[in-house]
Amino acid sequence: MPLTTISDARWRRLRWLVIAPHPDDETLGAGALIAQTAREGRLAGIVYLTDGSGSHPLAAGTLTRTRRREAGLAIRRLTGNATVPIHLNWRDASPHSPGDRGFEASCRALVALCHARRVDVLAVTASHEPHCDHAAAAQLAHAVRSAARRRVQLVEYLVWGDAPMTASMPRLATAPMAQGTRRYALFAHRSQLSGAYGPGFRLPRSAARMPPRDILYHSRPGHGG
Repeated sequence: MPLTTISDARWRRLRWLVIAPHPDDETLGAGALIAQTAREGRLAGIVYLTDGSGSHPLAAGTLTRTRRREAGLAIRRLTGNATVPIHLNWRDASPHSPGDRGFEASCRALVALCHARRVDVLAVTASHEPHCDHAAAAQLAHAVRSAARRRVQLVEYLVWGDAPMTASMPRLATAPMAQGTRRYALFAHRSQLSGAYGPGFRLPRSAARMPPRDILYHSRPGHGG
């Protein structure tokens, strides 16, 4: 598959909106993208699909607030500023389906956001990722692209999935991040890295070994939607 960069002529003036299924996915899958587009004044925003409350059942009552704070800190570490994310507040691990009220309301909200912030590219988790919220985020992004009142492109990034083995999704690369920056951002997500909130999900140690740049997959209309 061909590899270009988001600094190439076709991409370097475009504005990006990043959609993350949960707080921490922004760093794991799109940290280099967020850092570069923020530095270049091309980051239109960051959207979190779910409230993140499903990772530690015993702490669900307070976990949403905790994960919002962690997300804010991670974003500051990636961007160097106080970028305020948007939270769609879907229930963690219980995604809406296309056609239902919650899905359509979120689609309309993001279409309006694309118009207001002049979004040119949506970046979202890959549609084949092995988590229901990651797949739902991709479904939502494809729906937004179809309904947008402006031309919006779509790229997919990987958190847990394997790279797609198809030439129909050309690859894009970001610039490499400064050494340690992504790891520093990931450490903001303390609830996902320790047992402090009781039994539940914990990021494997290998997750901290993240590459310095992101590889993105350009999804053309009709693919994955």
